[in-house]
Amino acid sequence: MSEEEFDTVFGLTDSVELSSQHDYGPTRARIFKIIVIGDSNVGKTCLTYRFCGGAFLTNPEATIGVDFRERTVELDGESIKLQIWDTAGQERFRKSMVEHYYRSVHAVIFVYDVTSLPSFESIPEWIEECSRHLVGPLVPRVIVGNKCDLREQREVPASSAQLLADSYNYPLFETSAKEPSEKEHVDAIFLTLAYRLKSHKPLRLKQLSESGARQLSQREQEEGLCQC
Repeated sequence: MSEEEFDTVFGLTDSVELSSQHDYGPTRARIFKIIVIGDSNVGKTCLTYRFCGGAFLTNPEATIGVDFRERTVELDGESIKLQIWDTAGQERFRKSMVEHYYRSVHAVIFVYDVTSLPSFESIPEWIEECSRHLVGPLVPRVIVGNKCDLREQREVPASSAQLLADSYNYPLFETSAKEPSEKEHVDAIFLTLAYRLKSHKPLRLKQLSESGARQLSQREQEEGLCQC
């Protein structure tokens, strides 16, 4: 599907929030792009696979570039297709992909490993990277602490994680992609975002060029129009 087929979901100042359903008919699923961000080895691929495939990857290979998975869910009688983009945490694999990765994103999941304090301390850096790539303030974000099954190896207290999440006003989830009993909890992470995205009323505007969107946004602000 070409980028020209995407329609805007939020305000134009949030430059990348797009939905693929052009006529919003009852038979076509809206498509939302969710990116999963965090250091290497925090379990990003296992989380996305648990949600999309319903299983745990026992021997996941390191992501090189971007992994792409999708799952269609039914929310209040509407089909919503979630496209999950899982990127490599290592800079040498991400450098050539990063601009494309952040383009047209609807929601962001920041992942750390509860047994790795450095991965948790990196979360603010990943949040800052989102800002540098113009991910708008209305794009929903959540923080996820993974590998909670490794209780004896925990290095990140839940209280510290909650303080960080509260400082950004992001929801916090702690879970384990490995534990089958946690599958519903993993699903809840993605479905929380899906419900938030679904609740926004799409604007019937074709995607504009970056310069065109900027000019229209400035004009709307001058005229005092609501960009809800």
